[in-house]
Amino acid sequence: MRIVARLNVGGPTIQTALLTHGLEDGSFHSLLVTGTVGEHEGDMSYVAREMGIQPYFIPEIGRELSWKNDVVAFWKLLRLIRSFRPTIVHTHTAKAGAIGRSAAIVAGVPVRVHTYHGHVLRGYFGRLKTQVFIWIEQLLGRFTQRVVAISELQRDELCDVYRVVPRQRCEVIPLGFDLSSFAVAERRRGELRRELGVPDERPLIGIVGRLVPIKNHAMFFEVAHRVRNVRDATFVVVGDGELRPELERRVAEHGLADRTVFLGWRRDLDAIYADLDLVLLTSINEGTPVTLIEGMAAARPVVATRVGGVADVVEHERTGLLVASGDAEACAQAVLRVLGDPELAARMGRAGRERALARYGSERLVADVRRLYRELLSPGGAARG
Repeated sequence: MRIVARLNVGGPTIQTALLTHGLEDGSFHSLLVTGTVGEHEGDMSYVAREMGIQPYFIPEIGRELSWKNDVVAFWKLLRLIRSFRPTIVHTHTAKAGAIGRSAAIVAGVPVRVHTYHGHVLRGYFGRLKTQVFIWIEQLLGRFTQRVVAISELQRDELCDVYRVVPRQRCEVIPLGFDLSSFAVAERRRGELRRELGVPDERPLIGIVGRLVPIKNHAMFFEVAHRVRNVRDATFVVVGDGELRPELERRVAEHGLADRTVFLGWRRDLDAIYADLDLVLLTSINEGTPVTLIEGMAAARPVVATRVGGVADVVEHERTGLLVASGDAEACAQAVLRVLGDPELAARMGRAGRERALARYGSERLVADVRRLYRELLSPGGAARG
């Protein structure tokens, strides 16, 4: 049984769908369980449906903390687990990890696995609330046969900083995606520029992601303001979320309204990346940033804040440039450097595509998780953890 809090726009949805589909190979049979997508998050459940997956919905599992809904979700999951009788319960994302593993422990599921796509142990909440979540993760970690980190840096954090589990019970399995459409994104070049009416000589700088505090779009517009003072450019915001009204006001305050486009959620991301001259990420924290992997697969140079697992994806000075979190001036200078050096941009784009396609393919992801399951199911496998 694979449990994820919701099938909203983002990497966890893609991963859980790919794994559910890819592991339906005769040796494993999977049930994907999920909850409710938030109003402004963007529903990505179509990814599962297009793979022939029919998720089992428990509406009470969702993004927001709610004692009433969380208790209801726990009991519904417990009943479902006792009915389905899985050998493995594999949870993804924080809410599903807490409720799903708790139900699996009570039900006596033999093997319990949890993947941290990111974590809420830094940058999301205040000090006291964060410490409570650390304690919860440490407690659940005692009853989890394997924790999966999506990067080496994330494993260092989980094991050495937050002490969620010992290193021998933490497996590094990088994310995997179907990158085929991004690998040939050039065939769609020109579509976005025609849609927006942007001339070829004006750079397009894009950011893709939920409009929520952790993504720090405020810094994106600080950077845009500095870049615009030096060079004309159009700034493309792909995604939606609770901060959109505030960000639209910020755009007006910076005098960027005539050079900023909010596109909302889009499914034609290969066409979006094809016309971007640079992909920018300004997050306060990240697990493994899907947008950078997609942008690199589309041969786009990237500039990003050095947070979380970003440095595992972006090789500084080779596939992109990394700057300190919150340093808008350094970020703007990095953007201007890439825009001002077409040879550098092209070289980074080529190197990024090579790196993304080699490290983040979907077949590798499925093979890695299949190997992990077989190890845990071997005689003494789970006990060795």
